[in-house]
Amino acid sequence: MIRLERWTDEDMPLLVGLNAPEMTEHLGGPETPEQLEKRHRRYVAAVDSDAAHIFKVVLLPEGVPVGGVNFWERDWEGEPVLEIGWGILPQYQGRGIASAAVAQAIEQARATSRRAAVHAFPSVDNAPSNGICRKLGFELLGECDFEYPPGHPMRCNDWRLSLRQYT
Repeated sequence: MIRLERWTDEDMPLLVGLNAPEMTEHLGGPETPEQLEKRHRRYVAAVDSDAAHIFKVVLLPEGVPVGGVNFWERDWEGEPVLEIGWGILPQYQGRGIASAAVAQAIEQARATSRRAAVHAFPSVDNAPSNGICRKLGFELLGECDFEYPPGHPMRCNDWRLSLRQYT
């Protein structure tokens, strides 16, 4: 069982753990300490933003931070959407934590009523993240090219999930 909590100033050590080489192999490798500090500041500042929602994933009942899941506004192919990304520390992977965290984040995104859909863009080579998208009912729209981080081209899958409530 997990809980999503807003990112705080005390979460820099978690971000350092999520920056490990095995965590960033599909994202162009680890960021420099300076880049990581800038990211941390953006995450903390996002608490006061409606455009980005940055969460740490807390394992219960231990109360241990084990990862992060974020969603933010963007335009994709002329449509205003949300984009979602996540990461779980290696020692906690394989337990369904990421799927649970992404599912909770999707419900929070749905509750904002700000966008009609959420997209995820895992690398085509990232089988676990693509599996989470499949498991949670995202629709695979196809492959696309991304540059992330800037200067690092990557081939991604474009997964889309409607946030509209059906009754």
